[in-house]
Amino acid sequence: QVQLVESGGGLVQAGGSLRLSCAASGSIFSINVMGWFRQAPGKQRELVATITSGGSTDYADSVKGRFIISLDNAKNTVSLQMNSLKPEDTAVYYCYSNLRSRGGSLGSWGQGTQVTVSS
Repeated sequence: QVQLVESGGGLVQAGGSLRLSCAASGSIFSINVMGWFRQAPGKQRELVATITSGGSTDYADSVKGRFIISLDNAKNTVSLQMNSLKPEDTAVYYCYSNLRSRGGSLGSWGQGTQVTVSS
């Protein structure tokens, strides 16, 4: 079984920064892609950013230029540096991984970490 543990959420003023981290553990052969999604109250979960094991990245238009995603393949850890935060960034942020494990490729979700940006 693969587990994802997120850290780094919290309360920050608009214009500030936070760094989220997510460590995958368990039977992991290799990472295909890891990323972050978020869900605000009353809204659908949306993709924020993804990164492949080869370093290819993709960002939502709303965070492009403000957020940076990175992956430490050796530690199976993905991070999201969030800069110039806005109140509309307030959401629960979920880590996602798609990786090769004992049973084959599978997707996993973290428990979620709250990010609150005050105006």
